Amino acid sequence: MDYKGVWTIAEAAGGEIKAVSYELLTRGRKLADKLNSKLVSVLVTNNVSNETAEELILRGAEKVYLVNAPELENFIVENYSNVLINLIEKYKPEIILSAATTSGRTLMPHVATRVNTGLTADCTELDIEEKTGNLLQTRPAIGGNIMATIKTPEHRPQMATVRPKSTKPAPLDKNRRGKGEIINIEFDSKLFDGRVERIGFKHNESENVNIQDADIVVAGGRGLQKAENFNLIRKLADLLGGVVGASRDVVDRDWISYPHQVGLSGKTVTPKLYIAVGISGAIQHLAGMKTSDIIIAINKDPEAAIFKVADFGIIGDLFEIIPELNEFLAREVELNEL
Repeated sequence: MDYKGVWTIAEAAGGEIKAVSYELLTRGRKLADKLNSKLVSVLVTNNVSNETAEELILRGAEKVYLVNAPELENFIVENYSNVLINLIEKYKPEIILSAATTSGRTLMPHVATRVNTGLTADCTELDIEEKTGNLLQTRPAIGGNIMATIKTPEHRPQMATVRPKSTKPAPLDKNRRGKGEIINIEFDSKLFDGRVERIGFKHNESENVNIQDADIVVAGGRGLQKAENFNLIRKLADLLGGVVGASRDVVDRDWISYPHQVGLSGKTVTPKLYIAVGISGAIQHLAGMKTSDIIIAINKDPEAAIFKVADFGIIGDLFEIIPELNEFLAREVELNEL
């Protein structure tokens, strides 16, 4: 049997589908169209209704394989891996994509090893090689200094994890209602591995800076000159109700911690507003923020690469512009509170 079709691995929590599942459908749709094949979403979970799963259809999937079971309430890699491998052996997908989330980074290597195929992690670009139909999997390498494109020509399925926020979610198209198929897969109790049990979940407080879900990101670069000047950025972010981002250069200089880093070796963000202050616009950084809805760049160098992706550019000294902007916003906040 030939391997056919593009699969995306959806994720859910509390009976609701996570937004990253729809980002994967954007990636999968492009690949499936180039291969002239079906786009399938696979959801291994518990208590997700067909009505909820239908949103995967409305966002581009032709089929949804839905596996609900109390044993799958919590992500335990052995159980999820058993279910996914069972589906792979039955339906033979050509390509499988998962988000490079905690669960995706755990599940996909486990599955790839067991089905004897390749896996490329944390991809930022995907495409189909024209002559061979192979999946071209592009990801940062050597600390984000180069981009490597990887193929799996000899083994199937071809598997990749995709960096969250590196593309827009597939749009909701209500005209697709009834145009896809949800297939409910009964959970086989033989696939349950009772050796591992979840006893609790602890959040790592040191990584609690969430720049990926923020609507507004104010990012600082080397143009700030020293760590203390990040206070200008923090104040601006606070006044706008946003969070602080940073370029890799300033993180390497220890001006701010790694969870704030935007770029190929940091986080990819897609806020409604991204303000780049004193950032020149290296390719590594642009790849992490170029999908933002509105980009404002502030830099004294009119030739800075950041202006090529910016919707609005301010050429000038940030040490004059940011204090004045902060003062103006502070007055507006004060007036609104009166």
